[in-house]
Parts: sequence; structure tokens; C-alpha cells
Amino acid sequence: MNYLYILNYLFFVIVGFSTIYIFFFSIAGLFSFKQKKPLDDKQRRFAILIPGYKEDTVVVEVANEALKQNYPPELFDVIIVADGFRQSTLDRLNVLDIRLIVVELEFSTKSRAINAALRALEKDYDVAIVLDADNLMEKDFLEKVNTAFSAGNTVVQAHRVAKNMDTSYSILDAASEEINNHIFRKGHRVIGLSSALIGSAMAFEYSYFCEMMEKVEVVGGFDKEIEVLTLAKKIKIEYLPDAYVYDEKVPDAKVFSDQRRRWLSAQLHFFGKSFIPATKALLAQGNIDLFDKAVQFILIPRILLLGLLIFINVVYLAFAPFELFVEWGILFLLCILTFAISTPLYLYNMRTLKALMKIPSGFYYMLLSLLKIKGANKEFIHTKHSYNAFQKKTKKSKL
Repeated sequence: MNYLYILNYLFFVIVGFSTIYIFFFSIAGLFSFKQKKPLDDKQRRFAILIPGYKEDTVVVEVANEALKQNYPPELFDVIIVADGFRQSTLDRLNVLDIRLIVVELEFSTKSRAINAALRALEKDYDVAIVLDADNLMEKDFLEKVNTAFSAGNTVVQAHRVAKNMDTSYSILDAASEEINNHIFRKGHRVIGLSSALIGSAMAFEYSYFCEMMEKVEVVGGFDKEIEVLTLAKKIKIEYLPDAYVYDEKVPDAKVFSDQRRRWLSAQLHFFGKSFIPATKALLAQGNIDLFDKAVQFILIPRILLLGLLIFINVVYLAFAPFELFVEWGILFLLCILTFAISTPLYLYNMRTLKALMKIPSGFYYMLLSLLKIKGANKEFIHTKHSYNAFQKKTKKSKL
């Protein structure tokens, strides 16, 4: 019996740490944070990099939309990095006022496509922006990013939100993204830590980006590799909550499962790769940012955390001593409160309530992802985007 109690409390510490961590930063995210003031009024020159793999369905419309920025046209280039596109798509892109770089990669990855583009480009840009092939920038996006770099930032993460919420899974995906924005971006910046990166809607000082990308060679989680490299140099990652980029959310269970499988694999890979160096950097250099990022890699994914807490509480209610049920019940309440605090008001509606009914199946698919996780970080798992989602961009309340 004593062994069961020891096992219970060991598991309680593991689950409790993940719960308290996200709860703490969800509370922090309720407060505002001050961004640095601009030091100049220079209008910088932007390279907007849009790598895509077989994105024939959406890329032409995305390129057209990217050209519609409220920013001097001579000061930004929309650069489509085309991997595996049909010739008919390339012909349509060639007539647009963009730069088209066609790459032929033996093994397609986002980082390899970007590096191929950087080698083909001249070095006279000030800022590089990385978008996904389905992303849409708000019209004032470049202006807001320019202001952030005028304040002396080197790396910036913008606010990525859903452009489609037409299925239960896309609503859950949209809510998950906003919870991440609240906890791992805004909440972290409130207490002075770096924002997490997402993989798109990211901006970098161009010279730094070129230098750093030469060291990036990963299949999944290239944004995590960038984070580790950046934080190791003690470069702060800024977050722009009012600079919006619209992103397509997953439509169904299969895409949800494939996407989470890739994320879980990258998370475990980078925990194993970075935790010991991050601990050394904390002790030797006081690098809290890098250590905090390494800690994030060991956190239990939120949908798994919620599913585990529900399961444990049901079992303990039926079979365990009441005091153990109370302890686990407190963790469950903290988890629910975290989600409630971190979800923006525009997602509080009946459609979201209906989507919550899909959480048990989401938990099931996350478990399946764990079973199939071996080798996922070494294979390219492509998320295909649709034209229907492109047409369904959703306006958000800017909270």
C-alpha cells in the first residue's frame, strides 16, 4: 500500500508541475506588458518568405493578399518558395509582382526550403518575415512589425489567430492556439521572459536570420530549433499581441492527430537535446529564458493533461481515499480555470460549447499520436491547406 502512495505522489508531482506552470502564466497573461518604445522612424525593407510544399490550392490567393499591405511597395518583397508546385501554379505566380524561387529538394523540409531561398536572395533586406503558405497578414501588419524593430528587437512573434472555424476540430484548434498565445507568449512577456515562437508569423533581423538559419537542419519543429539557438544567445523574443496573422486550423480528426504527432515528437526531441545544456546555461550564465524553454518541452500537452485529470478524478472518486481525491480535484480545477482564463471572449459561444464535445476524441487521438511518435521527427508530415478555409477568414475581437 505504501508503494501505491509513493507512486501516486510521484505521478501527482509530474502532473501537478504541468498544471501549476500553465496556471501561473495564465494568471500573468491577464496583465498587460510594456513594449519598448521606437528609437527611430526608419521604414525598413522586408523579405516576406512564404515557403510552401504542393500548396497549389491556396498559394496564388495568399500571394495576392500579401501584396496588399499598407506599406510602401518598394520596401517589401513577397517571396514564394515553391517546392513541388504544378507548372500551372508557377505560371500564375510568375505574372504577379512577387519573387518566385523554385526549389527542388530531395527531402522536403521547411528549413531547407528557406535556406535555399536565402542563398538565392541578395542581402539588402532589414527584416525577414516567415509565413506559412496559408497565412494572411492584416493590412497594417508590416507597419506594426516595423515599429517593433524600430524599438531594437531582433526576433518578434506576431499574434496568429484562426481564419476558419467551420468544424468542431478547427474551433478546438483555434482555442488551443489562443490559449498558447495567452500562456506562452503574453503571459511570459508580462513577467519579462521571452515569447514562444510558433513557426510562422515570425520576424527576424535579416542578418541574424541568415546567420542562424545556417545552423538549422531539422524535419519537425524548426521553430523550436530557432528558439533554442536564439535564447542561447540571450536574445529576447518579443510578442506583438496586436499584429495579426490569420492561419488555417485543422478540419478533422486525422489532420489533428497527424499535426499533434509531429508536435509531440519535436517536443520530446528538443527536451532530450536541450535540457542539460539549458541547465548548465542557467547555472553558469543565469540564462533563465533558455532553461524555461527546456522546461516547456517536458510539460504534458494540455489536452492530454485535461484527459488524465478527468480520468484520475473519476477513478479516485470511486476507489481512492477521499483526501487523495481532493488533492487531484484541486489540480483538475486549476486546469479548468487555466483554460477558462486563457480563452478569449470571442470563443465563448454555443459553437465552442458544441466543439468541447470532441475533447474525448481529441484525447484519444493524442494517445494514438503517442503510440506512433517513434520516428515522427525524422519524417516530413505535411498539413494540406484548402481554398475553402482561405475564403472563410474570421474577424476577431482584438483583446
